[in-house]
Amino acid sequence: MQLIMKREFNVIIEQDTDGYFVASVPNLAGCHTQAKFLDELIERIREAITLCLEFEDEQDSLDFVGVQRVAVEV
Repeated sequence: MQLIMKREFNVIIEQDTDGYFVASVPNLAGCHTQAKFLDELIERIREAITLCLEFEDEQDSLDFVGVQRVAVEV
């Protein structure tokens, strides 16, 4: 019998100037994807997380702290 373990990840979702949604997982280096619609994005980021977890033992993972908006003068 295979033990199924559930893990949850913080996902940052942004929208680019072309209207595409971009998702990234701070705890998994290089784990990101994009899609035109949010439901498609969620499906794709789940697939990306699954693939990234296959190589997680080989990488140093980072602990998610939070998101901070920072203003700069330009």
